[in-house]
Amino acid sequence: MSRLLRILFVLLLARPVVRLWLGVTVRHQERLPLNGPAIVVANHNSHLDILALYSLFPLGRIPEVQPAAAADYFLKNRLFAWFATQVVGIIPVVRGGVAKGMDPLVGCREALRQGRILILFPEGSRGEPEVLSEIKSGIWYLSRDFPDVPVVPVYLHGLGRAMGRGQWLPVPFFVDIAVGRPLQWLEEKTAFRDRIRESLLYLKQKTLPAAPAEQEA
Repeated sequence: MSRLLRILFVLLLARPVVRLWLGVTVRHQERLPLNGPAIVVANHNSHLDILALYSLFPLGRIPEVQPAAAADYFLKNRLFAWFATQVVGIIPVVRGGVAKGMDPLVGCREALRQGRILILFPEGSRGEPEVLSEIKSGIWYLSRDFPDVPVVPVYLHGLGRAMGRGQWLPVPFFVDIAVGRPLQWLEEKTAFRDRIRESLLYLKQKTLPAAPAEQEA
């Protein structure tokens, strides 16, 4: 039942909001993984980020795609928790779980073992619109356990303005999305985090309007 609910969620909500209400341009959509295990990493400025990423995948692949999201936010009451896990399909991540003696990525590891496509926001929480925050170490630990799983960077431009912190209704604002080439795990933690950040910043430039001289060239 949850698989059907997630397809309906994307068909009836995610796609109409992103494609009709906002409008979207996607660069190199063909680079998105359609089969798992795979990890998609994206910048995070809005609750619309999950909807935008879901809208990129064929409906038949939606049950195999799952975003990781903060347990303290999405599981704060029973009804919201049911909707988040069964309809949206999130994998709850306990922020600060390591300090509590818990593995915050246990659900993510299980999803990869089952061959799913995992969506991660490596900044951790929503940042300021179009500002890329520090890449957290969680993605390195996860990739260390699955070093052969590709990490595909995706940059989302405009969603922080369409529906940023404190907003409950999306404002029509055109969205640009750029998909990068798969990245492989690096043994050195800082180098791996820097590689992800550099890839996202490179993709960010692809989503920005071209300067007049560039348009004439």
